[in-house]
Amino acid sequence: MAPCRLILLIFVLSFLVSSLNASEGDADPIYKACLEECEKSGCVGEKCFQHCKFSSDGKPIDGPWYLQEPLYQKWKQWDCRTDCQYHCMITREEQREKLGNKPIKYHGKWPFQRVYGIQEPVAVAFSALSLAVQFHGWLSFFILLNYKLPLRPDKKTYYEYTCLWHIYAILAMNFWFWSAIFHSRDVELTEKLDYSSAVALVGYSLILAILRVFDLRDEASRVMVAAPLVAFVTTHILYLNFYKLDYGLNMKVCMAMGVAQLLIWGIWAGITSHPSRWKVWLFVVWGSLVVFLEIYDFPPYKGFVDAHALWHAVSIPLTYFCWSFVQDDAEFRTSTLLKKIK
Repeated sequence: MAPCRLILLIFVLSFLVSSLNASEGDADPIYKACLEECEKSGCVGEKCFQHCKFSSDGKPIDGPWYLQEPLYQKWKQWDCRTDCQYHCMITREEQREKLGNKPIKYHGKWPFQRVYGIQEPVAVAFSALSLAVQFHGWLSFFILLNYKLPLRPDKKTYYEYTCLWHIYAILAMNFWFWSAIFHSRDVELTEKLDYSSAVALVGYSLILAILRVFDLRDEASRVMVAAPLVAFVTTHILYLNFYKLDYGLNMKVCMAMGVAQLLIWGIWAGITSHPSRWKVWLFVVWGSLVVFLEIYDFPPYKGFVDAHALWHAVSIPLTYFCWSFVQDDAEFRTSTLLKKIK
């Protein structure tokens, strides 16, 4: 279970570290001039945008109704201003590249190349793959418990953490789903859903770490541990969504919960006799190295692959091995309980 906690920590930190404050590209005079001209004329160079004849809410400024912004553009919320920002950014970066200058950030983000309206296609693809691997791992876990391992007389599993892992799987798949949506199109709604799902998952993961490491099996003990953490995480999510989306505070909260998990699992791996404890150490070491992909932030290669996208790629095998450890744990705990019964 430690590998899963580590995967979550690194992924959450990977996008929480990024800030949406003013970037160097925003202050570039050539970029700003391009943006102003585009919003007036609806063109960047020879490329013009039909929907620039409409306001951001889709109402026509000039021309007949059938020239309205295409439905797929409305769904992606690409309006005149966002298209101007994108094409001015790409044009400016092409100019800078010819002068031998390195890429810079605009509006808090690197200059990515769109593909069919998707902002970060590589990150979206890897998020989708991680979602698929997450589902495969959960399904394998479900089949193992219900069809391969022995069941109690009441048809329930011997593994005491079955229900907790099912909840984790739902939260994890929800997390990867909104990660893919967020990287597809970064707007206020998708951003809040992405952050909220991440905070919910990292908070729940801390609860699960405590319950498993300290072997808390009775309901009273579990409630005593979970209740204050659930209250804290719920309050934090409400704060982000309805008061202020504070990126700095959110990063600190997630870092605190993530570091707490790493300490808990690291100590446990050092003292336990679990036959698969080596997997915990493998993921701790591997995951620690992966963090450097976010610390050493670099612009996207050819406008597609940056450090964050590479992290998404690395998370795919990590997710697979995570569920491998969970299945080992289920087999180990079931075997231990059966031996005690006999």
